[in-house]
Amino acid sequence: MKNNYSDVQVSPKGNQTTKITIFYFSGTGNSLWAARALARELGNTELISMVDWDINQRNIDSQLIGLVFPVHIWGVPKRVLEFLDQLQAMSPDYIFAVANNAGQVSNTLVQLHKVMKSKGLVLSSGWSIVMPSNYIPWGGPGSSEKQNELFAAARIKISDIVQEINRRVKKPVEKGPLWQRIVFTWLYKLSFPHVPEMDRKFWVDDRCNQCGLCVQLCPKKNITMLGEKLVWENHCEQCLACIQWCPQEALQYGKKTPAYSRYHHPEIKVKDLMK
Repeated sequence: MKNNYSDVQVSPKGNQTTKITIFYFSGTGNSLWAARALARELGNTELISMVDWDINQRNIDSQLIGLVFPVHIWGVPKRVLEFLDQLQAMSPDYIFAVANNAGQVSNTLVQLHKVMKSKGLVLSSGWSIVMPSNYIPWGGPGSSEKQNELFAAARIKISDIVQEINRRVKKPVEKGPLWQRIVFTWLYKLSFPHVPEMDRKFWVDDRCNQCGLCVQLCPKKNITMLGEKLVWENHCEQCLACIQWCPQEALQYGKKTPAYSRYHHPEIKVKDLMK
């Protein structure tokens, strides 16, 4: 990832009593884990789910606000883009973003910066952290050893991020190599309008016991139980919470997922996403 660090600006360090609010979007726990790790080191930080915010909005008086979210199809998830309209009313002095991804942040944070600018918002800094992939249509998350390596590297990166946030560093956002930003941005633009109906590839095998967990977990309330049959209603966000958290591993997507290991962050429990 390349940055023009000649553009880095450092403001006087804020004191430890400065209240911070981090809004996060998480389907399988990576972003929630990252948000918690940031909050632990920053101190005096409130974590708010963007999903919960949609139904429980209130006054936010933090002057420092963070956004933590996954990269979806090499870009910013629709929910995060929609949340920016809410961010306008909060008028924070410093906004940072952390985009978790499987190694291809591409143009995601640049896209976020541009969209925020169009809304009169300034993204002060933006960082990428690499986590195990949850995009099961393309494979599993890798071995436990590889996952642990990624977690360890992410902890180090988060500590570095916290130091920069404490110093109110303002610098260009992190981004992938040029080829990613060209090819993957094109794929994002091509795919983005069709994300809601991508749920057409979900199906259920005979292990389903109608527990209803997927129905409860879906952030878009896109899944309903009709009798003993699950129905996806074409409002999908591709967070993949439903397939990754299914206790029976009965949910599938396309032809290959029956052979792939499920993944959710080992330090996150399903109840953490249902508060």
